[in-house]
Amino acid sequence: MTGSLTIALELAALGLVAGVLGGLLGVGGGVLFVPGLVVILGLSQHQAEATSLLAIVPVALLGALTQDRYGNVRRSDALKIGLFSIVGVAGGVALANILSGAVLRGAFALLLLVIAAQLVRRALTQLRKNDPYAL
Repeated sequence: MTGSLTIALELAALGLVAGVLGGLLGVGGGVLFVPGLVVILGLSQHQAEATSLLAIVPVALLGALTQDRYGNVRRSDALKIGLFSIVGVAGGVALANILSGAVLRGAFALLLLVIAAQLVRRALTQLRKNDPYAL
């Protein structure tokens, strides 16, 4: 396979896996896109984060529209979060471009660990509520 075909297939696989997991688990595409772009394609942390921001747009739009058909979207909450996120993303992008790739990578890894710890804690709490003898 040529290099460009290999890259195209890797991007297609990353998009497909991220889409399935995003739709199934509700995880943001960036949680999946950024590590994939860094590890698989060798992008810098800055390039991966910027590319992920654009790649998330169609994923988020289709996911939100589909979830809305199921009645799962709280529109008022989504609007409030979205409006404040506009201000936050401008500041975040400016800060990201000041920081080194190593610092960004470390901060991203820490964020993933915090999210994972919270998910495990909530799952264990729910398990104990349903079955006090579980774990």
